[in-house]
Amino acid sequence: MKKNNLLASLALLAATGLGLSSCQEKDNVTVKDQVSEATINQIKTLGFTAAGAMKTAEGVVVEGDILLTNEMLASQPEQNLLRVGQDEQYRTTNLVGRLPRVLTVSVSSQFPNGYVQAADEAIRRYNALGLRITLRRITSGTADLPITYSANLGPGVLGQSGGFPSNGNPAPGFKLAPSVIGGRSINNVATIMAHEIGHCIGFRHTDYFNRAYSCGGAASNEGASGIGAILIPGTPSGADPNSWMLACIGSTGDRPFTANDRTALNYVY
Repeated sequence: MKKNNLLASLALLAATGLGLSSCQEKDNVTVKDQVSEATINQIKTLGFTAAGAMKTAEGVVVEGDILLTNEMLASQPEQNLLRVGQDEQYRTTNLVGRLPRVLTVSVSSQFPNGYVQAADEAIRRYNALGLRITLRRITSGTADLPITYSANLGPGVLGQSGGFPSNGNPAPGFKLAPSVIGGRSINNVATIMAHEIGHCIGFRHTDYFNRAYSCGGAASNEGASGIGAILIPGTPSGADPNSWMLACIGSTGDRPFTANDRTALNYVY
């Protein structure tokens, strides 16, 4: 499908959010007052940065688009800090089990039709790799990975995953905020969706060790203990500028899987 047709499919969306990242605005890095000191300490214990943490009813959102549920915040990490390289593909210690397996995806009816097309493109990108995880979109019933609508996830936040896998199951989908995403192409929205699916099946940000690589601003290490940030064999120790799991993306970006992304996905799944 030609790109101009893809852009037309999202014409009903408000043309806002230009230059915003897939996780959060570049300068939004102050810990919110409503996050207690005890919670901040637990975030760090689990291996994440507390900078920019935002409290929600379900738990706390960290690193722009990752939900740490109240259950996760009450848990104790099973691993100590893992020393890793700089800009690589990373997985967490939590992965989807009982493979091979089909994971179903649903798209809320609150989204314009362009989001259905974007979801189908994200699914196509994963399924083209022949992984032990297969994605399939459904229109009725309860999905493993529901994509739900949100009016507002916070300043500059485009999407928010439901966390990481637990007990061998993926995180329960993710939310998107069309009011922030604005009038983007289907390929750009598909990249955002594929990124959040990546979190749901256990991947951390490619630039986890220094998220300034894709987000700008000061260097920031997201942390590695607890949930883990494990270097995947065969992926580079240098920067990977086009990875689907970079922390931030601009309004015109499109990141189909790179050779290193494919190596990472095939190694894990």
